[in-house]
Amino acid sequence: MESKIRILNAGYTNLTAQELLDCLMEDVGKRQKSSVIFLNVDVVMKLEKDKELADITERAEYVLADGMPLVWVSRLFHRPLKEKVSGSDFVPKLCSRAAKEGYSIFLAGGKEGVARQAAQRLKEAEPKLKIAGVYCPPFGFEKNPTELEKFNRTVEESGADIVIVCLGCPKQEKYIAKNRDSYGAAVSVCAGATIDFLAGNVKRCPAWMSRCGLEWFYRFCQEPGRLFRRYFVDDVKILGLIWRYRKQKQGGD
Repeated sequence: MESKIRILNAGYTNLTAQELLDCLMEDVGKRQKSSVIFLNVDVVMKLEKDKELADITERAEYVLADGMPLVWVSRLFHRPLKEKVSGSDFVPKLCSRAAKEGYSIFLAGGKEGVARQAAQRLKEAEPKLKIAGVYCPPFGFEKNPTELEKFNRTVEESGADIVIVCLGCPKQEKYIAKNRDSYGAAVSVCAGATIDFLAGNVKRCPAWMSRCGLEWFYRFCQEPGRLFRRYFVDDVKILGLIWRYRKQKQGGD
């Protein structure tokens, strides 16, 4: 496992997107189990209240900063992360690399039909990509042993090397942590809303806005009703978190 840098309440794997790709391809080649979690400000705040999620994040092999605010915080604390690595940007690169290496992927999550639509668009972009399967688990599947077993069996029988799970946080992180030994894939990626971007149902933020840390504002403009509380009530609490962990600046934990 790559060593991690402690910033606020989480440890981050200090890798570029290219370095992460290389690590994951090595893991698949060795059939070594690994999980990838992308943290944004919203997830960081969830870690404060959800001990199970915090423990899962601690154990995950790869934890990346999905958002410029967290990169800025890392610099403020004199523990600079190399770059922002967001799931929605990384997954297409992962699929492209998998196509070149001959590895297969499985897409899980989204509303009915979205995973299949995403798979079709990925195949159009990368004709050599092997799509082992797609699956949209029903609501509440994680509490239904029959549905959970069906999900795991579907992934396992597909023979996928990489499973990309888009169920939202913390459901996707908890599903992978509890079930990755059951479904066989070497690499498991928590990818949230990425499946909607891949399917073309939601437009990606312009690159310049992402670089400037304005991706949150772009998403808010798309769904103001749903995202107002997240961005203007929950996420601003990170200022208090920065103050609480201020001793990290002096080299403490």
